[in-house]
Amino acid sequence: GERAPEPGHELRERWEEIQFELIQREYRSYHDILVDSLRTWVGERGHRWNETDGKALERAMQSWQPFPDTVPALQRTQSAGLGLAIVSNTDRHIMAHTLRQLAPLQFDEVVVAEDVRAYKPDTPHFDRVLALLDLAPEEVLHVAFGFRYDIGPARRKGMPTAWVNRDRRPLPGPECPDHEWDSLWGLAEMTG
Repeated sequence: GERAPEPGHELRERWEEIQFELIQREYRSYHDILVDSLRTWVGERGHRWNETDGKALERAMQSWQPFPDTVPALQRTQSAGLGLAIVSNTDRHIMAHTLRQLAPLQFDEVVVAEDVRAYKPDTPHFDRVLALLDLAPEEVLHVAFGFRYDIGPARRKGMPTAWVNRDRRPLPGPECPDHEWDSLWGLAEMTG
């Protein structure tokens, strides 16, 4: 069944909603999106904004660890002979920290919002990674945690999809992923 929400879930969900609204507008750096979304979120709660809060959030993000299953499941996937690529709604300098957290994994390609000057669910990420990999959409399984950012756009591009539904939520949209797992071990098991 569906997992009970973690403490702070509603607050995090609202912050996520603010970010989603901001990325629908003209492209700005993810740093600016982070700062503006936090500023709005803080203001909605009646607190005074301090410019250092945005910088502190970005610094904190750089230390966030991957889920415990991520590295071993992706290592198993790579050892089965499959390539890995990242398409992410972030900036290059934040991704550099993420890639260090994912060591020793090596990725065939990494495409971030800063590269394509757009945010998913817009599709330039997908176009760029397919071109860089020189693969047809049906040759790439797009695996994602962010349902509304990834599943629909990847499916519209012709990619098979897998949703990592860590919270075991009901489908939040009309698109149905080809696979649904509660961790990345689903990918590792599927690939051998």
